[in-house]
Amino acid sequence: MFDIALLYSLIVSEISTVMSGKVIIDSALRAAVHLRSSKLPSEVAKSSAALLSSLSGSKHTLPDLSYDYNALEPVISAETMELHHSKHHNTYVTNLNATIEKIDSAMTAGDVSATIALQGALKFNGGGHLNHCLFWENLSPNSSGLSGGALETAINERFGSLEAMKTEMSATTVAIQGSGWGWLGYNPKTGKLDIATCPNQDPLEATTGLKPLLGIDVWEHAYYVDYRNVRPNYVNAIWDIVNWDVVEERLAAAK
Repeated sequence: MFDIALLYSLIVSEISTVMSGKVIIDSALRAAVHLRSSKLPSEVAKSSAALLSSLSGSKHTLPDLSYDYNALEPVISAETMELHHSKHHNTYVTNLNATIEKIDSAMTAGDVSATIALQGALKFNGGGHLNHCLFWENLSPNSSGLSGGALETAINERFGSLEAMKTEMSATTVAIQGSGWGWLGYNPKTGKLDIATCPNQDPLEATTGLKPLLGIDVWEHAYYVDYRNVRPNYVNAIWDIVNWDVVEERLAAAK
């Protein structure tokens, strides 16, 4: 079963929701889908064609932050923020654009094997870009509590209280083996909130179907400078800088 186009569509659509920039896709890939479709699995051709109809021809770029690198101190230091944003996130952006260009070439050549072989790079770098775009917006130097709106209602219905949700999500996130992300997501099938984890840079919606509301990055580069290997201290501290207004907005958009 070939799922690269489905994964590609989900990653790109999620990134496009978060950012105004869109993926580089040129006429060659459009031609590959429409003129060489007999060489591609039907689901690849169909979903790629649908994707291309909504994309422009610009590359992904590293997003600017709405706050300075030192704005989240003492929870996250300026040194960590600068390394995390300008180095680590930027690498995902660079590699994502390079991967998409390779997919373009492979599909233009009708090389299904090469297209499928790029699935891992697309998932890792596309997921890394998407996850970090969400993560930066999740944080704020002016964090305030819940507003008493739909988000608070949903949290109370699902977990009993905000503190209970924090406790469960913190424990689940700290327990991730190796690198990954802890997420609070909206389940469109049940209409309820769920807590989930994803390894590496796997994007939440593309791999679980949950709509991402709040993510915690537990790759060591996100916290090692400030907390060394004591992940629980980092996870517990990050609640002090959560932008609950953004989480509320994402919930409204997900419904």
